[in-house]
Amino acid sequence: MFGLGLGELLVVLVIVMVLFNRRLPDLGESLGKTIRKFKKSLQETDEIDVTPRDESDKSDNKSAR
Repeated sequence: MFGLGLGELLVVLVIVMVLFNRRLPDLGESLGKTIRKFKKSLQETDEIDVTPRDESDKSDNKSAR
């Protein structure tokens, strides 16, 4: 992977951890909230119902006019 060995990757990981130490919990929390919202939106039904009407409803409306 880009000519980096295991030792170099560990050094990069340590540097990232030191630089983003205070932000990592915030990033994890926001990622968790995002995943929960996404899962919730998949389970919810749509607010707009675009189901076509039955033929019997159309004939009832015509006779009422």
